[in-house]
Amino acid sequence: QVQLVESGGGLVQPGGSLRLSCAASGSIVTIYAMGWYRQAPGNQRELVAAITNRGNTNYADSVKGRFTISRDNAKNLVYLQMNSLKPEDTAVYYCNADLLRIVPTGTGRMDYWGKGTLVTVSS
Repeated sequence: QVQLVESGGGLVQPGGSLRLSCAASGSIVTIYAMGWYRQAPGNQRELVAAITNRGNTNYADSVKGRFTISRDNAKNLVYLQMNSLKPEDTAVYYCNADLLRIVPTGTGRMDYWGKGTLVTVSS
C-alpha cells in the first residue's frame, strides 16, 4: 500500500502565502517525480509544479516566480511554497508521485494521487 497525504491548505488573503506539504508512505522503493496539481470548480486538473528526484523543476506559467516546489528525498516529502497568492489560485491542490513500489511479484512503477487540500484565496 502507498499513501500520499497533503496538508497546509486553508484560507488566505490575496498577496498572502501558504506552504503545502505532501508525505508519501508505504512500500516505496524510490520516487522518480513528485508534483502538485490543482483543480478549480468547473476546470480540468492542471499541473502547478513538478520536481524530479534529481531536483529538476517545472512550473506552470501562471505560478512562475510566485511558487516554489522542493522535496526531501530521504523522507519522501514534497513541498509547495506559494507566495503572492491570487484569487485565481483558489483550487483543490493534489499531490502526485511517480514511484516504484514493492508488489507481490517484485516491483512495479505506478502513479499515485493524494486526496487533495483546499486552498482559498479571498479577502
